[in-house]
Amino acid sequence: MSIQLLPEEVASRIAAGEVVERPASVVKELVENSLDAGATRVEVETRDGGKALIRVRDNGSGIPAAEVPLAFRRHATSKLTTADDLERIATLGFRGEALASIASVSRVTCTTRSVHEETGIRVRLEGGALVAQTPLGRPPGTELLVEELFYNTPARRKFLHGERTERRHTDAFLTRYAIAYPQVAFRVVHDGTAVLSTPGNGAAREVLLAVYGMELGVSLLSIPPELTAGQPGRVTGFVGPTTVHRADRGYITLFINGRWIQDLRITYAIIQAYHTLLPVNRFPVAFVMVELPPEEVDVNVHPAKSEVRFRDADAIFRLVQRAVRATVMEMAPTTASWQPAPPAEPEAPVSAPEPGDLRARLAALQPRQFSLDEAPAEQASPSAAAHWPGTLPADAGGAAFPTPPPAAPSRPVAAPAPSRPALPPLRVVGQIATMFIVAEGPEGMYLIDQHAAHERVLYEQMLAAWTQGQGAAQPLLEPESVTLPLDEAARLEALLPALHTLGMEIEPFGPGTFLVRALPAQLRNMPPRELLADLAASDGDRTPLQAGLEEQLVRRICKRAAIKAGQVLSIDEMIALVRALEQTLNPRTCPHGRPTVLQLSVEQLAQQFGRT
Repeated sequence: MSIQLLPEEVASRIAAGEVVERPASVVKELVENSLDAGATRVEVETRDGGKALIRVRDNGSGIPAAEVPLAFRRHATSKLTTADDLERIATLGFRGEALASIASVSRVTCTTRSVHEETGIRVRLEGGALVAQTPLGRPPGTELLVEELFYNTPARRKFLHGERTERRHTDAFLTRYAIAYPQVAFRVVHDGTAVLSTPGNGAAREVLLAVYGMELGVSLLSIPPELTAGQPGRVTGFVGPTTVHRADRGYITLFINGRWIQDLRITYAIIQAYHTLLPVNRFPVAFVMVELPPEEVDVNVHPAKSEVRFRDADAIFRLVQRAVRATVMEMAPTTASWQPAPPAEPEAPVSAPEPGDLRARLAALQPRQFSLDEAPAEQASPSAAAHWPGTLPADAGGAAFPTPPPAAPSRPVAAPAPSRPALPPLRVVGQIATMFIVAEGPEGMYLIDQHAAHERVLYEQMLAAWTQGQGAAQPLLEPESVTLPLDEAARLEALLPALHTLGMEIEPFGPGTFLVRALPAQLRNMPPRELLADLAASDGDRTPLQAGLEEQLVRRICKRAAIKAGQVLSIDEMIALVRALEQTLNPRTCPHGRPTVLQLSVEQLAQQFGRT
């Protein structure tokens, strides 16, 4: 086939694929144009997740009537004039591709009036071609109406996700920009329902409350601008205290010169700022904005402008890390009293149960009888813990297992045989590093990961209850409302049917808000907001090779509900946990595949002491 130039129509659609990936891409480009135009009020409306309609209205400076048709031509822009301008870009848009790309794959109506003109204009384009143009009167500003996105590229349209997913991507962008631009009043409407409204009075804290809810919005710490005074850049924003953390990096947001970006290096700088301050595999909540001289950052490195390149990346890394670390260390609230060996993952304070009661509750996790040759845990000496020097008093941080009272007997369900041999009877010796239980067995010494072991116990108990259709819910004394960011709320809403089968009574209670009425008994000591935020994050890591949604949720729930590394256990508590682990179907691994038990044989120990 001979080489030939592509027709303009085909080239435009190919170029549109780099800029317009989904409805959220359209919203991003149009809202950024509104902000560049100096708008103080931006309204966004969508239907069917943006596939049927996207409307963005602002009160910015508008477009001169004579220039409107030109604005929809490729590489037409008012923000650059020479190649040298690329070295100091100070606007969100600059390439002149967005409007042309959007118009080439949709039906667009642009209504605008420049602040310097008496009348406005309305133009309509279909597939990038101008089909109508009429003058009209209207206030200064611009309204872009985008209908039937990808109507002329059905292959691209069929790859779009459902309404809820597309709406979630749009909300993720809008909530970030609403926080970054508190001086702009944002209003978001989906299918006729207003889901977000910010005052636009410049108070970023009020926007945080509208986006994240009262509990999280109030707890975030403001980064003082003076921390980076005299530095090559300025760091502002909000970061969570050490008591606020999440299961993934989704709550870390970065803005560079007013532009939302994704940068692994700067994200890692924020995570490193919390080094030794957060539990393992937990991530901070952070909304960090960095202001740099335009010539120090190159934004022309990614089609969607979501990545940038720094002239001195190491300096920016240190700048962000030090500002975040200083904020957390100097402004985070201190605890009222010192606690030796506190839990590695702070949660709502709970009182430690009496050892005997704890053993009974753990033993009740499994309806089967122990087939052990030694005495059951209930016969252990109640004073055993008092003779072990590593034990804390019951009121000094002892572990509290969030396990349910004995359930009513139910018809047993056939279970598969264990994939690995069951544990032999073990004699608990003690605890090491407040993480591992040391036990003796017929074949030598056993080290048990207390967190992984409790995960396994809870997992099999909850999964068995769900399999039998007995996901028992324990009503809360008072229903508790939880507010999440709009994108997280959309993800959680899709999980509600599965959560209901697991014994969670959660219902929508307004835009981004849910009412928690009941939770499984295993979770009664967990803050509902922490739980729901983690569950909302669980949908993103699902692949076709993984287990069903309910099983994924059970694994995540058990990871949060299990005792943590760093919790001091009494001898009686350790015995109760080991007995419950012995009765599980697969005691050798946690639900995520990590080992729960490591064994050192007598021969290995003898060899280490030179006795072979």
